[in-house]
Amino acid sequence: MLEVRDLTCGYGREPVVKNVSFSLSGGQRLAIIGPNGCGKTTLLRAITGALPSEGTMELDGRDLRSMTARERGRRIAMLHQTSLAGFSYTVWETVLMGRFPHLGRGLFSAPGEEDRRIAEECLRKLDLWQERDRPITELSGGQLQRVMLARTFAQTPEIIILDEPTNHLDLKYQVELVDELRLWTGDKKRAAAGVFHDLDLAFDFADTVLLMAGGETVSFGPADKVNGGDLSRVFGIDVPGHMRESRERWRGFGG
Repeated sequence: MLEVRDLTCGYGREPVVKNVSFSLSGGQRLAIIGPNGCGKTTLLRAITGALPSEGTMELDGRDLRSMTARERGRRIAMLHQTSLAGFSYTVWETVLMGRFPHLGRGLFSAPGEEDRRIAEECLRKLDLWQERDRPITELSGGQLQRVMLARTFAQTPEIIILDEPTNHLDLKYQVELVDELRLWTGDKKRAAAGVFHDLDLAFDFADTVLLMAGGETVSFGPADKVNGGDLSRVFGIDVPGHMRESRERWRGFGG
């Protein structure tokens, strides 16, 4: 589906991301991990067209840069850690916004019956239908992120790009979001790639991992083949040892 080769980008003369390559196939879930400032979010911004870049980015063999913003929006959706919480849209209006790339270009283009059907389906899927008339300003952080996920699903993309989507979410909502994305990619025709800080959550979400440091690729491959030494070197801590100690602490808790 998505092929990225030798991608280089940044915000000034010095590149932040340097010659990064990876691929994303149908059904795949890619976690992009690495320390703060290593270029993870910058990489996502280049893929979504928000940042100029050099190198190759192809979706099913077509250059992503040759696509209009509307064309990209039909195929790639972005789920951010931030949201529209400062605006008093209703839940229904917010989810219906996901249909924008599919609307006509005319001045008076408006969502049609099919758009409304898809929005309702996504709200029901995430158990939000009863909340459809509530202003999003009244929602908790977890509820709001579920609304944003419903909006992302309503966009009916082939690929979802996630920028630290679980930041500021309670554990329950983190787990639910990852579970929903697993189900969404289950038909093997759709894929997801996301930046994660929580390594436990990243490896729970992903079947493939891109490990970055200093804007460059350290490793790319199956999640169960990531080298513990690479993780420790990149993060400056004995990552496998820390994870083992953390799990051991939880053994004493009954449930």
